[in-house]
Amino acid sequence: MGYANPAQVSNGIHLRQYSRAFIVAEKSTSVPIVFVSTDSCMQSQDIKLESVERAHMSRKAGNIFINSGELLDSNINRSPVAYMRNPPQEKARYKYNVDKNMTVLKMLDAEGKDIGMISWFAVHCTSMNNTNGLVSSDNKGYASQLMEKTFNKDFPGSGTFVAAFAQANEGDVSPNTAGPKCLDTGNPCDNATSTCNGRNEQCVAFGPGKNMFESTKIIGNNQYTKAMELYHAATIKLSGPVDFRHSYVDMTNVEVQLNSTTKVKTCKTAMGYSFAAGTTDGPGAFNFNQSSTSGNAFWNAIVNFIKAPSQEQVRCHHPKPILLDTGEISFPYAWQPSIVDVQILRIGQLAILAVPAEFTTMSGRRTRDAVTAALIQGGFPANTVSVIAGLSNDYADYVTTYEEYQQQRYEGGSTIYGPHTLKAFIQELVTLATAMSKGEPASPGPNPPNLVSQEWGFVTPVVYDGAPSGFGTLLHDILPSYKQGTRVQATFAAAHPRNNRRAGDTFLTVEHQNTANEWQVVYKDSQWCTQFHWKRTSTLLGESEATIVWDIPADQAPGVYRIQYFGDSKIGWEYGVISVCPGLYLPPSF
Repeated sequence: MGYANPAQVSNGIHLRQYSRAFIVAEKSTSVPIVFVSTDSCMQSQDIKLESVERAHMSRKAGNIFINSGELLDSNINRSPVAYMRNPPQEKARYKYNVDKNMTVLKMLDAEGKDIGMISWFAVHCTSMNNTNGLVSSDNKGYASQLMEKTFNKDFPGSGTFVAAFAQANEGDVSPNTAGPKCLDTGNPCDNATSTCNGRNEQCVAFGPGKNMFESTKIIGNNQYTKAMELYHAATIKLSGPVDFRHSYVDMTNVEVQLNSTTKVKTCKTAMGYSFAAGTTDGPGAFNFNQSSTSGNAFWNAIVNFIKAPSQEQVRCHHPKPILLDTGEISFPYAWQPSIVDVQILRIGQLAILAVPAEFTTMSGRRTRDAVTAALIQGGFPANTVSVIAGLSNDYADYVTTYEEYQQQRYEGGSTIYGPHTLKAFIQELVTLATAMSKGEPASPGPNPPNLVSQEWGFVTPVVYDGAPSGFGTLLHDILPSYKQGTRVQATFAAAHPRNNRRAGDTFLTVEHQNTANEWQVVYKDSQWCTQFHWKRTSTLLGESEATIVWDIPADQAPGVYRIQYFGDSKIGWEYGVISVCPGLYLPPSF
């Protein structure tokens, strides 16, 4: 999700995605706050509520400590030419053009037992690129798995210790630290437009690994290692009230005070030409490129057929050339949100700034500084810390600084409320901070529309499954034995995985036969060394195959192992008929 590449279709699982919820209250009778972090770009309401309910049932008394430090070699700026437009005196305050700071919360119960961790670090989860067809939790999800395994010694999604690697102001931040290169020549891309001979498709960022799997592992491991270091060294205890302020804001109609004499307004939503160019993490197609500040006659004709932007929109979004005038399209409903959430959560001297968009590096820095200053001015402790919690509650695309917006890179083209979007968000968050510091309520704001009854679905439902050889039949012979460090692949007659996503369960197991001749599960489909691949072999007959991959770790204990496939089939035309399909074999003795 996020690459907008129609050819990128899910066909299996590498790393399952999890939702992690944390409930914090000053005491058992106080009003709590809830922080939910998911391994996905978006989440459904039912998953969030299931996660919060589990957290509620396992609450206990404890203490929270905070620590922060620098993590290097794990992120780069993917739009440095836009960052350079920020004022020299502002840039001079910072050593890097991306935030290298990681903030960690250490959670212990009343007996001092480790129970949880939240880390905030700015980096996109785009280590897995737009050629990947496997569900993945990317670098942050892998970091979570590593840390939870350290404390739980159990399967992902199990155990009492919960580790969330949350998102921050990653709008212009890439994990592909080797940087962008031209695919055809290996030379650097054009700096301003991220093109190669005028084509954006050829300019792609890679690294630090030799492929996307290795890169995901490296960036995830870097975050895990730094979080563990900060966790163990955390000694500053959070103390004081647990509080929150929340408002809905119509971001298309915010009056922004630029200075003592000048006021401006935000705009109805619109996407620029640079949005269609994509980024160096995942380029777009056709003849779009980043840094576009003028339109194109061909695309203007096509876009105008959908909806030509009004002159007011053109003036408001300048210098962004409008590709999609989303704010003036209402069929079948609004294409982008007007009313979004702004929110501040307080845990003692920590302020979590929940923003419904992807803030760039400098946008996040300005926001943190402004809100922290307002809180301290209102009576908060001098050591108050603010963190950006990006992509929270809603999604309103990107937020750049006014200066970065003028460059119209991808992030500027995706700043949907116009050039003063950041100033408007800061203004609204400072209003919440002031209310919080005074102990006053915040305005609830206008209610967003409820569009549930109007949702459209475009994914064809599963009609039926067929397997002439029988569900779970092993379709290809496998070797009688394997060695550590090699790959096992087993292909089974399968059912469609959308019949049952097996939440909290697995499509596969790797099992070891112990000395009592019992089968013990050692791996599931949520772990790094396994992959679950699915494909339709006949749409007409409803036939499909599932291939289970096990990359045997170099330190795997010798013995007898088996692989099982689990699926839920839909027989005939009756929806919901389920069968479990085990496929067994006894390979490797190594």
